[in-house]
Amino acid sequence: MASANDEPSSVPRRRLSCTTCFDALWFCYSPVHQMQQYYRLGVLDNCSGKWSALVDCLTLKTKRASEVQEILENREKAQHHIWTFRTPQEASSHWKGLFGHLDKPE
Repeated sequence: MASANDEPSSVPRRRLSCTTCFDALWFCYSPVHQMQQYYRLGVLDNCSGKWSALVDCLTLKTKRASEVQEILENREKAQHHIWTFRTPQEASSHWKGLFGHLDKPE
């Protein structure tokens, strides 16, 4: 006898793992990362962002699976997309604005 919980959901469940957050924090304190940061920015990394990510992940681990799914979906929707999508006309006018001066004869 199958219950309603045994039926596969149409939405795949995300498996939350804090291993990546812990690995990022561990690497943050490595001499390699610290020297890269010092070379690039002139300051050492205090790794506060990595700590925040790990604490956030561990906090999510204490919540119910349905809550975690909802929180992760809301975060995904709130993220700004890296690409700007344009129609062909918008893309053409943007291209001409940036590189139109190259078409003019010298």
